[in-house]
Amino acid sequence: MLNKYARAFFTRVLTPFAAFLIRRGVSPDTVTLIGTAGVMAGALVFYPQGEFFWGTVVITLFVFSDLVDGNMARQLGRSSRWGAFLDSTLDRVADGAIFGGFALWYAGGGDDLVLCAVSIFCLASGQVVSYTKARGESIGLPVAVNGLVERAERLVISLVAAGLAGLHAFGVPGVQVLLPIALWLVAVGSVITLIQRVVTVRCESAEAEAADRGTTGNASQGREAAK
Repeated sequence: MLNKYARAFFTRVLTPFAAFLIRRGVSPDTVTLIGTAGVMAGALVFYPQGEFFWGTVVITLFVFSDLVDGNMARQLGRSSRWGAFLDSTLDRVADGAIFGGFALWYAGGGDDLVLCAVSIFCLASGQVVSYTKARGESIGLPVAVNGLVERAERLVISLVAAGLAGLHAFGVPGVQVLLPIALWLVAVGSVITLIQRVVTVRCESAEAEAADRGTTGNASQGREAAK
């Protein structure tokens, strides 16, 4: 949902920065790797300590690399299967680090095993949601559905809530409840999105198989008529 509008907006905003990096001889793959490393550092160093504000600041600084590297590749005319593969794979690593950081906090200082389990569920369900689309496309189906909570929504909901919850350390009362709410929202939204994609793939698969049977039947009739 957010992908359609936010990606186009931030792509325009980040184009000058992407051009600057190109002039400095930086490659898109380097940006992808540095961005992922920064997100992992912010999530796995700060979040397990309950430092949600600063962790979110660090993650936000690096998370836009996902747009910068693609922008650079387009400007260079170097869009490739390898770049797409690397970008997609490291996106999963970054997402895992974020929700893993939440899980580590609730398993330790946060002392809430239910929210630890919800964080792990968000991690796993996010990976499966992405996998369903990739797997459907790999078998030749369009998977023509966006879904309620895609990667952009998962990140925005989680990071905004974590950043605001981190303001509790600066004396803002009541904000710490925002992160648990966000995690539950992401968990439920991911389940809904997964169902949407599975149903879509099931329908598209049935339509494709019916079309294949129709094509086979027409070909058989053509051969019979030619005899």
